[in-house]
Amino acid sequence: MFTRLHRTTLDLLGFAGAIDWSRASVDSMHVRAVKGGDLTGPSPVDRGKPGSKIHAMSERGGLPLTVVVSAANRNDHLLLEAVVDAVAPVKGPVGRPRRRPRKLHADKGYDYPVCRAKLRRRGVIARIARRGVESAKRLGRHRYVIERTLEWVSRFRRLARRYERKAAHFTAFAQLACAVICYRRADKLGLLTHNTSK
Repeated sequence: MFTRLHRTTLDLLGFAGAIDWSRASVDSMHVRAVKGGDLTGPSPVDRGKPGSKIHAMSERGGLPLTVVVSAANRNDHLLLEAVVDAVAPVKGPVGRPRRRPRKLHADKGYDYPVCRAKLRRRGVIARIARRGVESAKRLGRHRYVIERTLEWVSRFRRLARRYERKAAHFTAFAQLACAVICYRRADKLGLLTHNTSK
């Protein structure tokens, strides 16, 4: 249900031309799991305590396109394919529904040939920082977008800590958070008032 709600709000924004597919960003954040459960693991950033990761992909303006949950000890690059493929087709003002950005920005945690190959097969230009070559500062203007998106998600108290033993329940709350973020953007743009007046 929450997946459909998120997709509906994305369709509303997409149909209004409010989604920028020219660039997208991907990253993840750690969440401590209070009660354990499936898709949890020792967190490398929280002294090995059990936790999960929320992997997210956002469009250029920061709207969350999708979220995927994994154990905290799963490397980000192993989830890249799942995150990209989890984006549902979004309706636009013209043409067929779209689900792939033109370019995808990611930090050095995704600097693996397999990641670039998977994006290339999907027609996406990889903009991944290279370890030992590029300064992290060069990513700033693009990476802050996904970091801001994850910060928006973390504002929902139910996602600040994971209390659900079932990963499906925790994922549902993350999808609901994404739907609310998109709903607020649609409301700010006046799309909801315009839509209901018809």
